[in-house]
Amino acid sequence: MDGERTKGEGNGIGQVMKKDSSGKRLYEVLKVSVKLGLTSFGGPSAHLGYFHEEYVRRRKWLDEQSYADLVALCQFLPGPASSQVGIGIGAMRAGWLGGLLAFIGFTLPSVIALMLFALVMDGQHVQQAEWIHGLKLVAVAVVVHAVWGMAQKLASTKPTVTIAVVSAAVSLLWPSAWTQAGVIAIAGLSALLLFGRAPAGERPAAQPMLTGVSPTAGILCLALFFGLLVLLPFLRGTSEWIAMFDSFYRSGSLVFGGGHVVLPLLERELVPAGFISEEAFLAGYGATQAVPGPMFTFASYLGAVMKGWAGGLLATAAIFLPAFLLVFGTLPFWDQLRRIPAIRTMLVGINAAVVGILLAALYDPIWTGTITSSLDFVIASVLFLLLAFWKLPPWAIVLLGAVTGWLPGMLG
Repeated sequence: MDGERTKGEGNGIGQVMKKDSSGKRLYEVLKVSVKLGLTSFGGPSAHLGYFHEEYVRRRKWLDEQSYADLVALCQFLPGPASSQVGIGIGAMRAGWLGGLLAFIGFTLPSVIALMLFALVMDGQHVQQAEWIHGLKLVAVAVVVHAVWGMAQKLASTKPTVTIAVVSAAVSLLWPSAWTQAGVIAIAGLSALLLFGRAPAGERPAAQPMLTGVSPTAGILCLALFFGLLVLLPFLRGTSEWIAMFDSFYRSGSLVFGGGHVVLPLLERELVPAGFISEEAFLAGYGATQAVPGPMFTFASYLGAVMKGWAGGLLATAAIFLPAFLLVFGTLPFWDQLRRIPAIRTMLVGINAAVVGILLAALYDPIWTGTITSSLDFVIASVLFLLLAFWKLPPWAIVLLGAVTGWLPGMLG
């Protein structure tokens, strides 16, 4: 990575660390990502809210504009968007190894929990526990905070607010795996038509984005991504392990829209082939809702049911490998692309669309699946107040939310 130079502290994503600070920077990335991996409940949209609170608001590792640009890129790529954002932030903070450690820290807690569930708990309905409902209320507060904060920066004018609201409406009225990518593309073209090549104050100049990944490495990563996608289906007949790797790799490569969308892909790959029963599949999906971290770790449960610990690790590596290859493959070129006047203008619309997509996700499934009573609304409002105005750390909000999960039963 670019380790020879340094810029002053407080320069956010434009910082480049000195060699003698690389170990400290890597440890910092791992520590923060482990905390997020232990406390980030609520699915991909909530994860982006947690990331925004931790990396942008609290630690200022990157500015609002760079975070929004990274989210826009990862929303447009196939794969687990929240995990890809975490990998990208880790890479920009501490090089490719930082991206790896950010992934490990964020993912390992749920991987361990779901593999233990597969090997020990055998289908208990953990998702029905009362404290899980409290954690869903935390997710409501976190996502509201993220949408509110991002809207103030990225959708504060008549054109951008309009793009955000229309994007939210389309995402809600025509939900599909391809709607998200289409909304983002149309929003970018709309901004280009509205503003021409000069956003005229809509978008400030972006800070330098030093990714820690060379363009040569990026090209190799993209070549490996497409090479495996083409080659693995021809090799799957040679070994059950290769067939298993191919199924999870392809699922991680072709899914748009986050963790919930990967469910039908995995079901079609594994259940008809006899890798896992329908009952065990659904039990594991329910348990995945009860753990923090990325929903793609559902693969860890499936692999553990199929082949024990080794299968769980193989499935985890296979389903997340495309995310690594795509992020490391595109990041070296993203900073240059986003500085082209036409691209910068399109990003005005794309970032507004991202706000709209998060707003849609806030309503469905987060709000509709969580706020079912006046008490739920009161609890979520108090959690938002404590997070946004009293500045309680996210881990404290998570603990408080888990405790409040028992309130409806106690008061009822």
